[in-house]
Parts: sequence; structure tokens; C-alpha cells
Amino acid sequence: MPARNQAAPPTPWSKNLAKPSIHETAFVHPFSNIIGDVSIGENVMVAPGTYIRADEGSPFHIGEGTNVQDGVVIHGLEQGRVIGDDQKSYSVWIGSNASITHLSLIHGPAYVGDECFIGFRSTVFNARVGKGCIVMMHALIQDVEIPPGKYVPSGAVITNQQQADRLPDVQEDDLHFSRHVVGINDALRIGYQCAQDAGCITIVRDEKGTSNTTKSNNGNGSRGRSMQSKSLSAEVVEQVRQILAQGYKIGMEHADERRFQTSSWKSCTPIQSGREADVFAELEGCLAEHQGEYVRLIGIDTKAKRRVQEIIVQRPHDKASNRSTTAAPASLGRNRSGGSASGSGANLDSDLNAQIRQLLGQGYRVGAEYADERRFQTSSWKSCGPIESNREADVVAALEGCIAEHQGEYVRLIGIDPKAKRRVLETIIQRPNGRVSKSSAPASAQVSRSAHSSASVSSSTIASETIEQVRQLMAQGYKIGTEHADERRFQTSSWKSCSPIEGTRESDVVAALEACIAEHQGEYVRLIGIDPKAKRRVLETIIQRPNATASRR
Repeated sequence: MPARNQAAPPTPWSKNLAKPSIHETAFVHPFSNIIGDVSIGENVMVAPGTYIRADEGSPFHIGEGTNVQDGVVIHGLEQGRVIGDDQKSYSVWIGSNASITHLSLIHGPAYVGDECFIGFRSTVFNARVGKGCIVMMHALIQDVEIPPGKYVPSGAVITNQQQADRLPDVQEDDLHFSRHVVGINDALRIGYQCAQDAGCITIVRDEKGTSNTTKSNNGNGSRGRSMQSKSLSAEVVEQVRQILAQGYKIGMEHADERRFQTSSWKSCTPIQSGREADVFAELEGCLAEHQGEYVRLIGIDTKAKRRVQEIIVQRPHDKASNRSTTAAPASLGRNRSGGSASGSGANLDSDLNAQIRQLLGQGYRVGAEYADERRFQTSSWKSCGPIESNREADVVAALEGCIAEHQGEYVRLIGIDPKAKRRVLETIIQRPNGRVSKSSAPASAQVSRSAHSSASVSSSTIASETIEQVRQLMAQGYKIGTEHADERRFQTSSWKSCSPIEGTRESDVVAALEACIAEHQGEYVRLIGIDPKAKRRVLETIIQRPNATASRR
């Protein structure tokens, strides 16, 4: 029986007779009603008895993986709009992987962020509910903006911003419950869709008893499998999740030894789905099919039609689970000239190769400088030979040549913006007692010369490269934060925040980092760069792992 959906009626404020747009993978129960300019994304579950009416305020957006449960009403006033995550105007925006539970009312203008849970009979009107919020039963949220990750208890009435700002943070148990609800409704969606297919019903019955162990949820709310995978390392899993969280697609390519040398990669089967479980299944399939070859992971920006990341996850005679792939942030660009990881040199670590690739992908040039101990103290660097090429292999070869020629000296990598005629990065890649191997600062981090030369802050527990990274982030006006996770939370990407770092002086920030590390010995600790204006993270990098000190990372 088809779902009941129809165009909005003609009114003085709406004359375009817009109809609902429902993705083919969504399930909309025939006893629900959808009217007007309503966009329903992939894998959405709309239960019986719901009323989604964009006949007054419009348009509405319901993001992928969201469930709208029995008796929910979604409506909007003719006046008043919110800005959705796509920067367009909506009467009602509901993000991805959210749960709008039984008998809730979402009345526009209203915004409900990704991974939110709106409890039974709760009302959201003329309000914004930030990403990852948990709103329990019989709550009223009106005329306020709830910050991300906040918990609204049952029966709460939140009608002024002071109340909203004082709300407690969501706890791990709350997140587990919310993700469980999303998983249950996804299973219901699949069940309803195949209810009249005998073959499908048989498969579902065969899987009974195992579905709870083969599906789980990551830190960003997407349904995926419990990543106890023999083929994919925890670092690869985390990287895939970060790419998907930014709205990018995932691809895979493979090459034997000969094609690898000429950078002639072949594509694995295209990954059409954006659901985490489907992506991991495809990745494992590609790895299994091309054992004994190079396999690389690709992040794809479908709107800009460009690659944002390329990283090798398998090499001949090596397993992907043994590869460490946390070096480059998910915003990594691709070598403009088509170069890839095949340009990596035997004497340069993978982190440095990723950084070079990132710089070249953004159109920057790469240079190198060296200094002995005396010149280093006075910041009197000398240039190695100019690197004219923008091919990754040529750049890597030139850097290796500079390092080899100046053994026992400091050597640093320089990122240069040729149009603005300024440096965008300075990072030391060799010291007199050995090369620095873990420099994962983003190429977008513009280094202040004066800040760079004032390297007076030091630490016995934090690597000098991490301090340099902090300096670069602060030079751009970014804030610094820290998070920690034990082994279990690390596997599910459920990080907890250390104390907020309010200071703007480098010494204060370093002291706060040391305090977080000292407090959470035996856990993972990661550094976060935060753009306070855009309210987004620009960097996440692990600075301590269990049984290893930060200075060794």
C-alpha cells in the first residue's frame, strides 16, 4: 500500500503546489501523512500515525537515518525560518540519525541537530536543539538555543537562554540508549520494506540473535558494525567515521607492484551508500579481493568533485590492521598533479608524506631549510636547493637530498603560498640527534614568524612537535582543547573532555595539556584545534596512547 503523501494546497503564501521528496531507501508507513515541500533522506523510518505537514511553513528537511515515530506531528508557522546545515532556509530542519519519538511535536521554526533524541510527548517550538542533545519525556523547549551535547530531563520547561546554558552534558549511558533506539528503528525500516518478500524474511530470521553483535554505533551516531575487524585497524575505522561525518563519500583503489610504481591505480567496486556498516563491508571486500596488492582509501567531496584524502591501508604482504593511518586530518587534499602515496620516500615517514601531499593538494609550494646548533639558536636558517616541481615524488626526493646533505643539523619543511608570497607552515623534520617522525600539523596552520622564534616553552611530558602544533593553531586565533578515552571508549570513539582551556598564553595551554595527560595516564589523550568563529574543529590528533608517554608520540 503506498504512503499517503500529497502536494501542499494553494494558499496566499504558497502557490507552487510542492510535493514531498522521499528517498527510495526510506520507509514511510501508509498510515502516515506527508504534505507539501518535505525532503526525506536515505534510510529514514516514518512510523504509522505521523503527520508531517508543510502546508503552512515550509520547506521541511528530515536527514538520513532519522526515525519519526508513531503519533509525531511536524508542522510550521508561515512566518519564521531556521538555517539548515546546508546553509539554506527551512521551516523545520531535522538532522541525520535523530530519533523523534512517540507523540512528539516539532513545530517550526525549529531546528533539531544530528543524533538528537526527542522524548515522548516533548515539544520543540521556535528553538534550535544542537547536535547530540538528549531531550527526555514531556519536555518543552521554546524560544531558546540548546547547545550541542546537552541533556534535558523529563518534564523540563526551557523557555529562556539562561536555563538552556545551565543544562548538564549528555552522559555515556544516555548516548548508548539514543543510539540503540536509532538501531532498532533501522531494523524496523528494513523489516517493513521486506515484509512481503519471502526470501528477505528468511534472511532476517537467519540473522536473529546476531544482529545486536554485528551492529553498533560510532561516536557520531551512524549505525555501523562493532569494529572487531580483522581487516581494518581502529585508526582506519576512526578515519572513515571522520570522513563520513563531514558528508564525504568513501572510495577504494588497488594496484599491484608494477602499477603502484607508475601510480596507475584501479578502482574497487564503487561504494554508493553513506551508511557506516555498508562502507565497512565494502572496504573489507576490497581488501579481501586484492590481498597481496596495495589498497588505498579515498575520501571524496561529491559537491566539489574532488578528492579530500588518499591513504594506503594495505601493502603487499602486509595487513591493513597493522597499518597506522592517523597521520593526516580528514581535510587532506590530493596532489594536484595526480601524485599519490607512490611518491613516498624510503627515508621519510608516512606522516611527513601525508603533510607534503596536503600542501601540494592546496596549491602550495614546498621548501626546506637547515641550521646547525648555533644558527638554530639565533633562528638563522639557510635554504636548501629550491624545489621547483609540484610532483610529490620530486618533492620527496628533494627533501631526502637535503636531509642527507645536512646530517647532524636541523632541517625544517616549509609550506609556501606563492600567490600571497607568505609561509603557511614551518615544521622541523630533522634534529641533530635524529629526524622528527610525528609532525601532523595541518597545512592550513599559518605560522607566525615571531611566535615560531619564541620557542621558549618546553615540557618534559609533551613533545616539542606538539608544542609547535599548539603554537601554530594559536597563531591563527584557534582555541585548544583536549579529550581522553580509555581503551573501551576509544573503540567506540566516545571521548570525554578534559577541563576547558581558557588561557590564551602558550605556557597556560601547555600546562593544561600536561595536567590532562597526568590525570589520564594509561588512556588515550588527544589535542583539539577549535575554530571559535565557525564553531568547528580544525584538528584532532592523539598525543598520548596507553603505555606510552606523550613525548614519544
